[in-house]
Amino acid sequence: MLGAGWSMTGSPTAPQAVAVLMKVPWDRANQKLPMALRLLDADGQPVYLEGPEGKQPVESRGELEVGRPPGMAHGSPIDASLALNVQSMPLAPGRYEWRLELAEQTFGALFQVR
Repeated sequence: MLGAGWSMTGSPTAPQAVAVLMKVPWDRANQKLPMALRLLDADGQPVYLEGPEGKQPVESRGELEVGRPPGMAHGSPIDASLALNVQSMPLAPGRYEWRLELAEQTFGALFQVR
């Protein structure tokens, strides 16, 4: 993982990766689960950065679908993981949160830019 284990960084940030290990409930297997990973500021608002098409939110959207492996005990959670590489970003000093919304649940990880 790029940048694992830090909670404070400078600006521009170093290249990093957001890594997620999930335990998908047995009854959600073989379903497309909507997923969105966003970078939010201290007020919970999306962070926008300049790109080739103008200002864009720092986010990734998609769907996650896991199958039940043969021989898995009924009711067992199913492991799923993902990693998203993130380029260096010119962020203003302050607090930020990577927020993952997956199948009606929300998870977050905070960090600070000095």
